[in-house]
Amino acid sequence: MKKTVISFIMACSCLCMAAQDFSWTVVPVDGSRTGVVASNADNVQEAMGRMKGKKYIAPNGKKFKKGVTPKVAALLLDAQKDMYDLKQVVAYSPKAMVRQGPECELSDWFIDELMRAAQEKSGRKVDFGITNFGGIRVDMPQGDVLLDDIVSMFPFKNNLCYLELKGKDIRAILEQLAATSWQCVGGARCVVKDKKLVSAEIDGKPIDDEKVYGVATISFLLNGGDGISVAKNALELKIFDEMIIDVMLPYVKRLTAEGKYIEYQTDGRIKYID
Repeated sequence: MKKTVISFIMACSCLCMAAQDFSWTVVPVDGSRTGVVASNADNVQEAMGRMKGKKYIAPNGKKFKKGVTPKVAALLLDAQKDMYDLKQVVAYSPKAMVRQGPECELSDWFIDELMRAAQEKSGRKVDFGITNFGGIRVDMPQGDVLLDDIVSMFPFKNNLCYLELKGKDIRAILEQLAATSWQCVGGARCVVKDKKLVSAEIDGKPIDDEKVYGVATISFLLNGGDGISVAKNALELKIFDEMIIDVMLPYVKRLTAEGKYIEYQTDGRIKYID
């Protein structure tokens, strides 16, 4: 009998849900409604408001006594103490860097640092680098950059790698990107038209099909990640213990220690001709 009642309730619930239309509205956390903005470790109350008993008082002074708002606010505010380390400011970015293809400040910044790190770890010259846009999960914010921002930006446990490939194999990778979806590329200058690779240069010279080039990438792309197999035909492969975050976070902290900001400029390495 109990199972029958439960099944009846579930069936009714499903029918009710099927009879309703649902819609969502994306609302940016920009403080326009309650004054709430993203907080760091030292300004939680100013940025997110406070609880007074069961009442939530927003940063702009608006008070919420009933409904779901004070309940959600209480949960979020209570969670902040467990996020204290992640909320530490680790850097400063003068402007936002937005992830977008085929080339952007954030993607160039990312792949160029992976190339530098792979060259340092391998002791070999790195001529070319490739990683995927999907490996960058959030944009670089303007202003204070939290540890949480960097960890959220590079959350995947993918290892830094060094390979040696002949030019013809790099060309094949670039032709695949041109025909499908472009990824983060460093060390090369490419022109694409009608989903075809028109030209590709490394070190200012057309790619030599028989020359051996040093390549930096991540373990996800070695054998089929995002449809890319960088390790195919590799003459040499080194997979380092360092994950992406082990490369990027020390780099960010080093910039801060040197009194530098996180900032970068695109250099026109990827050009699409309409």
